[in-house]
Amino acid sequence: MNALAKAAEWFINLFNLGGQNFMGLVTGIIPTLVVLITFVNALIALIGQEKMDKFAAGCSKFFLLRYTVLPVLSMFILCNPMAYTFGRFLEEKYKPAFYDSAVSFCHPITGLFPHANAGELFVYLGIAQGITALGYSLGALAILYFIVGVVVILIRGIVTERLTLLFMKRR
Repeated sequence: MNALAKAAEWFINLFNLGGQNFMGLVTGIIPTLVVLITFVNALIALIGQEKMDKFAAGCSKFFLLRYTVLPVLSMFILCNPMAYTFGRFLEEKYKPAFYDSAVSFCHPITGLFPHANAGELFVYLGIAQGITALGYSLGALAILYFIVGVVVILIRGIVTERLTLLFMKRR
């Protein structure tokens, strides 16, 4: 009977700990995310949707911008998974590479802009906890993640574009 009572206590304690973790999120990161999303929507409203569309279409003409600026802006402004809709500004032959770049940037953007992909936030926070325990700066981690992420999405975009064009020629 004692083992059954201990098992029941362990079981309910599991949910109590989950509730405590949830309350930490409610009083911690969730208000930050709401304010960031509100800011991004206000920024788009101030700039104007038409101007944003025109700028994105202009970026799509140059591979350097197509696989750096466009994915970064799409993740920042529209967040995951809406970010992939920026692909509408691209010719069909560039869409797979843009998608590869944008999806590869889901994690690196989270350190600086957690609203962009809240699903990846838990991964980043786990890494951040280890970095903090070692005494390093989270700001430096976030900036390095971002910079390395931009380099990686550029490389992935170029490679995927080349492969896509190669496969399209073989058809």
